[in-house]
Parts: sequence; C-alpha cells; structure tokens
Amino acid sequence: MLGAGRARLKVRRGPVGVRREGVRGWVTNPLAPALPPPPTARSSAPTAPARPPLSAGSQSRCPPCGRPQKPREEKEKGTMEVPRLDRSSMSSPTSPCEDVIKNLSLEAIQLCDRDGNKSQDSGIAEMEELPVPHNIKISNITCDSFKISWDMDSKSKDRITHYFIDLNKKENKNSNKFKHKDVPTKLVAKAVPLPMTVRGHWFLSPRTEYTVAVQTASKQVDGDYVVSEWSEIIEFCTGDYSKVHLTQLLEKAEVIAGRMLKLSVFYRNQHKEYFDSIRDQHGNAMQLSVKDNSGSHGSPISGKLEGIFFSCNTEFNTGKPPQDSPYGRYRFEIAAEKLFNPNTNLYFGDFYCMYTAYHYVILVIAPVGSPGDEFCKQRLPQLNSEDNKFLTCTEEDGIMVYHHAQDVILEVIYTDPVDLSLGTVAEITGHQLMSSSTANAKKDPSCKTCNISVGR
Repeated sequence: MLGAGRARLKVRRGPVGVRREGVRGWVTNPLAPALPPPPTARSSAPTAPARPPLSAGSQSRCPPCGRPQKPREEKEKGTMEVPRLDRSSMSSPTSPCEDVIKNLSLEAIQLCDRDGNKSQDSGIAEMEELPVPHNIKISNITCDSFKISWDMDSKSKDRITHYFIDLNKKENKNSNKFKHKDVPTKLVAKAVPLPMTVRGHWFLSPRTEYTVAVQTASKQVDGDYVVSEWSEIIEFCTGDYSKVHLTQLLEKAEVIAGRMLKLSVFYRNQHKEYFDSIRDQHGNAMQLSVKDNSGSHGSPISGKLEGIFFSCNTEFNTGKPPQDSPYGRYRFEIAAEKLFNPNTNLYFGDFYCMYTAYHYVILVIAPVGSPGDEFCKQRLPQLNSEDNKFLTCTEEDGIMVYHHAQDVILEVIYTDPVDLSLGTVAEITGHQLMSSSTANAKKDPSCKTCNISVGR
C-alpha cells in the first residue's frame, strides 16, 4: 500500500537485539542476558593413526616441529576424567531471545500513525513536514488520460522526491455488472514539473466518474517514505473515444464485415401506436431522439447524437428485409436513395457485440451541413460513400446502386426528420423477436473481436 497507510515499527537502541519475523526494526531489552556463543561443530578431519605408548621417562614430541611436550596430568592410570554437565542449567541457544520477547515492554515500541508522525524517542531526527497539495486542477481529459496540477508551499519543497495519487472510481448503481471489478488505484510518480500527465487504460475507463487526492513524499535511504497529509478530494469524469480510438474500432470491424449484398430500402420497425402518434401529434414527420447507451461505453454518440434509427440488412437468398423484427410488428420502408445520396455524408459510429456471435456496426447518415453533420464531423471517422466495407452508394448507368456488408448487423442513424409520406407503413408477417433488441444493450468487454485497449 502506498502513502502513510503502512505502519512502521520504531524502537530504542539497546545492547542486545532480536529481529522479529515480519517486523521492521530491532526489538531490544537491556535486561536480557547476553546470547551464549554458538556451539563448536565437531571436526570432520580424519583420525590420526594410533601411536605406541610412551616408555617411562620418555617425552612426547610435537608432530609438526619435534619439540618435547609435557605429559598430561592423569587422575588414574591411562584414564581421563570427563567433566559432567548439569543439564538443568543448560538452555537452548535461542532461549534468551524468547525471554526478551516475553519481557518486551510496550514502551520500547512506537508505531507511525497515518499522518506520518514520528516517535520522539526512536532515535530518528525530526524533519520538517512536507507541503500538502491544494487547489488541485484537472485538465486535458480524454477517455484514458488526464493532466493534473496543484499548488503547494515552497517550504521543504526541495525534499519532495515523489507524488502519491489516490484514484478511485465513484460508485455507480447502473454500471456494467459484467465489467471487471474496479479497485482503488494508488499511483506513485517521481516528482516532475507540473502539470503531470496520468495515462493508463488498465485503470481508466471512458465516460467514468473518478475521485482523486494527492500527497507529496520524500524517499528515505532505507527505501521507506516520509509523506505529507492527503490533499482535498476532487471529482472529474473521463471523456469519450477520440477519432483515433474509433478508427481502431473501424479497422477491427472491417476485418469481419464480409462480402457485400445489394439493398434497395431502409426500414424502421415500431409498434402501431408509434406511427399513430407521428400522424396525430407530429404532422406525419418522424422526430429525432437521442441515441441510447447501447454499444461501446466510450462511444461519443451514445446519449448525445440525435437521429432516427433505421435498418438495412437483407436476407441473402431474397435480397429483401427479413420478416422478423425485435422492435415492433409495423414497418416503415423508404427507398435507399431518399436517405443516402451524394448530398449526405457517411460516418462510422461504433462496433460492438452483446455476449453473442453477432456483431453490430453503427453508421450515421447526415445531410451535408446539417447539425448532425457538424456533430459527427468533429467526433467520428468519415467514410467514403462509394468505397467502404459496410454501406456503399455508387452510380451505375445513371442509377444509384446500394450494397451492405453481409456478416455484420448494420444500425443506421439518420440525423434529420423523415416524413412518413416518403415511404410506406405495413404490418410484417414474421415474429417480434424481443430477445434480439439492442436497446441500452451493454457491450461484452471480454470480446477480442470488437474491443480495443482503452476501456470498454
């Protein structure tokens, strides 16, 4: 754990010390007896050959130098008395240590509290407190990075070697329950000129609220840190995917788009009450609505872009729209050239799946110069209407010809109102497949096909 949360054991110095397992510092007791010297190991040298007994009056000589040696004193003939040891007085070489631990006085121990206060009798010199960061500012926020700066007093500023940043995701009851569990993140950074950039897709997710606090630290020679108090806590929210991130999604979607099939109409399924309301309350014109939060969490169009949702996929064997739909039994069909033509721009919006084998691509068709066109131009990669992997519009012999990708499900958002008189409304003969709806559907964060390494 970073910061001052780790307690450090500080002790008085003493003549005898025992280093306890897992405890930093020496535990001392001046009253403990000195440790006995370790027992001498038996010699492992080979045994010398037996020598003949000495005759009376002869002297033994030292084998290396040949000098005469005095005879040993003997209690009895040819015997030597071995001194007996009192086993009741013997103790294990570690028993004095055990006595030290048993007799340990709590007054010899001092714990550092969370604020980093030091023991006055620990033998460590007191140091001036480090400056506490204040007036924290967050800027240049993206989906996976931000810049942070703060003010602090110049006193003891030159002692600062590191910054500790406490980053936590705010609680959100509506968060994706399938996403990996978020844990508090403690970041350690060397003291660099401010503002400092914090970047990391493994702990920052797009469109997510976080809290952040900072403290200054000074690394000591023993590897530990002296730290300041924590700053005030501030909140901020990360941003959406940029065009760079969306281009990465686009390239992934192109890989699985498949061959192109012909289409002739765009269609929109809804309940009968929806179309009745359009006729009675909106002058026969389908109105714009804000896109829901389905798809990638970092998509810049979710919850922001206004438009009308259409489909365009066809059945490969008939070339016509399927007769089943998850959105309603009544279908509005409109000729493709009335929505998609040289007077419109085409944008890539998103690529995702919903824990199934099917993948969805969101495209945006915006009339040139419309508010929707200006919105997309700043945020989304623009596609060549005549040459792309998803939806094309080309002219052949003076006739507009349209194709769509076979292996992905296309969701098309048109950014202007559409009058019902431009098409037809009829009941479909198939089923309403509610389980296939993508309304507010959460993207599978574990899918390697449609995810990039900047959150989900």
